Amino acid sequence: MQGHPSFHRLAIADLTRETADAVSIAFAVPPELREAYRYVPGQYLTLEAPVGGEVLRRSYSICSGLDDAELRVAIRQVEGGRFSTFANTELRAGDTIDVMTPSGRFTHAPDPTAARTYAAFAAGSGITPILAIVKTVLAREPDSRFFLFYGNRTTASILFRTALEDLKDRFLNRLSVFQILSREQQDLPVLNGRLDPERVSLLLRTLLPADAIDTAFVCGPLTMIDGIAGALVSLGVPEERVLVERFTPAPGAPRAPAPAVIEAAPAAIAGIILDGVRTDIPVAEGETLIDAAVRAGLAVPWSCHGGMCCTCRARIVEGAVTMNQNYSLEKWEMAAGFVLTCQAHPTTDRVVVDYDAM
Repeated sequence: MQGHPSFHRLAIADLTRETADAVSIAFAVPPELREAYRYVPGQYLTLEAPVGGEVLRRSYSICSGLDDAELRVAIRQVEGGRFSTFANTELRAGDTIDVMTPSGRFTHAPDPTAARTYAAFAAGSGITPILAIVKTVLAREPDSRFFLFYGNRTTASILFRTALEDLKDRFLNRLSVFQILSREQQDLPVLNGRLDPERVSLLLRTLLPADAIDTAFVCGPLTMIDGIAGALVSLGVPEERVLVERFTPAPGAPRAPAPAVIEAAPAAIAGIILDGVRTDIPVAEGETLIDAAVRAGLAVPWSCHGGMCCTCRARIVEGAVTMNQNYSLEKWEMAAGFVLTCQAHPTTDRVVVDYDAM
């Protein structure tokens, strides 16, 4: 996909109940938009809909492999989650919803000539992007193997359980799946408990030597990711071969809602360059660049508001900012002046950010 992520209204082609608290949704992509929605396994879609009188925007990982001939995401209902509750209780096949073109960096482009060993560590709905990667690797890298370690509370809560069992049956010699359950006893003690750094160390000592792993994928809650990624590196997996995807907001100062108007003098003036056009807007005290731009009516790209997804990435070409947190920019990007505008606050009276910079 080229250019900025953009929304299109898509019809829901299929909605399937996966578990008691999760659905998967497949979208009908018309021929003229198929190129725009071409994706790399591991990417996500951002959905936007009016819920309870407010327009909400949430991101969900694509779970379909490249050879599934569909574009599907999974949405698990979370306590207090307005969008996830709406999706699980109100959406139906045939409904239409605004869907942003694919984004995300937790990806794997298949190499038909590769003969690699992959390991994935997922918890709960963290299986969603992993499933897309597993399906694609098995279909398009015939000489590669995949080891999946998947943590859940009980068997009933395992997302895509049937799909994973079918994949195991089809690829007996190339896919190994280990279900780790925290609230249900299994025959093998090593599979009982939480998927945490200690258990990962035990699993790798027992089932898969760390030095045999060419690439490791980790997806789940923030605390799980940081712990397991650190354990993998300490066991000898090179840091650059450990890919992580965070799908829960990071801890930190809560984001204040953008004011409808600025009642006092603005803290700064921001020049926003988007699609070749510069627009100068005021930024209130404590306001992020993305909030100021949205308040001004600019169609700037954003998704998570938590510093994790990189959808709002832009380059500072004048002035300076400070970021609350950053979980997605690479070191070279920061050195080149890129920031996450959902986390960026001006520290100079004037700042210019370029969303067109690549």
